[in-house]
Amino acid sequence: MSDITVGIEIPSLNLPSISRSTLALYAGASGDHNPIHIDSDFAKKAGMPDVFAHGMLSMAYLGRMLTDWKPQSQLRKFSNRFATITQLQDVITCSGKIVELFEEGGEQRARVEIVAVNQDNICTLIGEAVVAL
Repeated sequence: MSDITVGIEIPSLNLPSISRSTLALYAGASGDHNPIHIDSDFAKKAGMPDVFAHGMLSMAYLGRMLTDWKPQSQLRKFSNRFATITQLQDVITCSGKIVELFEEGGEQRARVEIVAVNQDNICTLIGEAVVAL
């Protein structure tokens, strides 16, 4: 644990651009077939320029970043708020920084601020996680 200190960044996750295939695969895997995410005509009728990513897809990316760093069994808390829509063709990067080290229930833990940003450095999700060390 000596290499874990407040202020260090955990390994980031860089993803390919959000494609129609990405959205279709996520819809099938998640069971979320809301047409606003997979049907361009429906999205345009709803006032959007085109389909856009499921919010939970981006949250899943944040979760993947966390579990690439530490096993899922060490995740104690994971929350976020959706800041803006992730558009088709956005390139998402997830990152996190340790902001607090503490002990709870005899277990050493780290609080990590996490964020997903697009290629224009616009935050799409902002959150935090608590991970057992």
